Amino acid sequence: MKILVLTEKPSVAKEIARVLGCNQKQKHHYEGAKYVVTWALGHLVTLAEPEDYDTKYKTWNLEDLPILPERMKLKVMKETSQQYRAIEHLSKRGDLAELVIATDAGREGELVARWIMELIRWKKPFKRLWISSQTDQAIREGFAQLKPGTDYNRLYQAAVCRSEADWLIGLNVTRALTSKFGASLSAGRVQTPTLAMMINREAEIRDFRSVDYWLIEAELGAFRAIWRDPKTGDTRIFDRERADALKAKLQGQSGKILQVSQTEKQIPHPLAYDLTELQRDANRKFGFSAKQTSNVLQRLYEQYKLVTYPRTDSRHLTSDMVPTLLGRLKGAAIGPYAALAAPFIRKPLTITKRIVDDSKVSDHHAIIPTGEAISLATLSADERRLYDLILRRFLALFSGPCRYDETKLTIEVAGEKLYASGKVVKQAGWKDVYGATDFTDPDREETADADEDPSQLLPQAKERDAVTVKNARQLSRQTKPPARYNEASLLSQMEKYGLGTPATRADIIEKLVSSDTIERQGSHLVPTGKGTQLIELASEELRSPELTARWESELERISKGKGSMEQFLSGIRKKTVELVEEVKKSSAAYKPHNLTGSKCPDCGEFLQEVKGKRGKYFVCSSRECSYKREADGQLTNHRCPQCHKKMEIHTGKAGKYFQCRPCNFVEKVDSESTGGGRRASAKANRQLIEQFSDQSQLGNSLADKLMAALQQQKDE
Repeated sequence: MKILVLTEKPSVAKEIARVLGCNQKQKHHYEGAKYVVTWALGHLVTLAEPEDYDTKYKTWNLEDLPILPERMKLKVMKETSQQYRAIEHLSKRGDLAELVIATDAGREGELVARWIMELIRWKKPFKRLWISSQTDQAIREGFAQLKPGTDYNRLYQAAVCRSEADWLIGLNVTRALTSKFGASLSAGRVQTPTLAMMINREAEIRDFRSVDYWLIEAELGAFRAIWRDPKTGDTRIFDRERADALKAKLQGQSGKILQVSQTEKQIPHPLAYDLTELQRDANRKFGFSAKQTSNVLQRLYEQYKLVTYPRTDSRHLTSDMVPTLLGRLKGAAIGPYAALAAPFIRKPLTITKRIVDDSKVSDHHAIIPTGEAISLATLSADERRLYDLILRRFLALFSGPCRYDETKLTIEVAGEKLYASGKVVKQAGWKDVYGATDFTDPDREETADADEDPSQLLPQAKERDAVTVKNARQLSRQTKPPARYNEASLLSQMEKYGLGTPATRADIIEKLVSSDTIERQGSHLVPTGKGTQLIELASEELRSPELTARWESELERISKGKGSMEQFLSGIRKKTVELVEEVKKSSAAYKPHNLTGSKCPDCGEFLQEVKGKRGKYFVCSSRECSYKREADGQLTNHRCPQCHKKMEIHTGKAGKYFQCRPCNFVEKVDSESTGGGRRASAKANRQLIEQFSDQSQLGNSLADKLMAALQQQKDE
């Protein structure tokens, strides 16, 4: 008898099949003497759509909501049905006595496998492969220590709860908002409170009023000191006249040092990475989006086998890993890392509770190198940069703290108190791994006082030493508004309020971007007019992070066997009814944020500018009109011969032409006549866009469905 192994992706199936000796490659599986290895393609099975329960739901009507199926049904995804049928066929083989779930070791991976098992009606025994890396050794050890599949029933229940909650809340509220206000307005239990946080930050920035203030800095020969208010300790002076008077009072005056204090301080090594912290760091250092980091990290884990399981929320290791740490160091000690790793390899590793703590590891430990040897030249630039972050953080774990002497001087001049501070590194410790000389603690994100210079070297000084103010300076400053969110700071806020999980936060951000509720402006994420209105229309309770955080906490309790699946879903259904009723009763109005000044040639209403797969296009704002055309001026991959920037494509009286916005260079498009009216012109335009575009923009399936539903309403 043989064992059926179900993986999540073909690439993982290929590696597991190789390790297990399954050398016979078939179209949908690998086979060997003992194992048959097949694969899903992500989710092959999903929750049924509303129209699968009743065809009337094909049309989005407010009066049909909420949709609350008594029992949620599953359906095979049409796009991957061929692979599902292959697995179903394999499951009926009489020589397969057992199944091993080898999908990703997490909540979603469990759901991928269990839903397939439910539809193929797998009744035979099953076990679970639970590994944290894809190395040959990890696979062999994992198959030698397979866990009973039923051990993960609670994890499966939590996954089902998450999926059904997203369906019930997201689908119903999205349909309610879209039907009520006639626009594709997408809502969800995680994306809505995340968007709300960004809208609130924009309001803080908009309401902020900058105020002038001044600092008084005194140059005392070899060092500088700054004035502080004796009552509040604040360096800022908001009264210009007071600042002028203080500067004049101190200028050229003599004084003395009242107090000298010197203390040794230290910054411990940073904790190992979990996914969210790695995404934050990659965004700060390289400008990576959270999704980009996830994708690159997945390749390092799956394709190159260089790092451990990516979607972890732990920053610690487990005690059973301690014997493997030296081997991981030796394996990673190649190229530029050989010299960095050498000191740790020559002596016993220092293992502390800050590195190894079983109580702080749930499903998976922190992200660290596997120790697999590889030629770094085979990695892309992004893969190298991310691997460098992970490897240096791993080396830092075994380094000593960064130690420095901090000296503080308190000085009295003309009855006023001045303060100076300086820091001198005694032992770089873990900062040697980074070649860093600053005093930032990466875990606390603390920096030195912006109004002082902690790096200045203070002279040897003692109490009662005389000083003279050689120059008093008045530094003009302005208070600053809160900073807009970038991906690093937004991830921090999502983590703080328990919005989503490390595995889902990047997708939530991308969903907000693709639904046109936020947009990227340089390194910042900024809400659009559509996003601002959506939050005004959404329920106050749904946009509150506290509600979603409570749900996420309950899902975690269910996965640990402490919560009730039935109770959770009952609460979700009740909340769905309340949220839909609130939309129905709303007296608010939605004004499309993307209305243009151009009018529809068919009905005279204003056109809306909409983002699509191929770029921007115009659609009539009237729900009764179906006019639609591609926007002029779409960016192509055709380069300007003068400045080499990408050029836009336009249509003029003499036909189509390229235009470079930066230098205004114009070039005629060489193409045959595109007669045949508006349709032929649109077709020709699409062909040109396809010819000169990199097709990097991807559509959003939910947005597409929303637009399709609205279009259907127009047609009817």
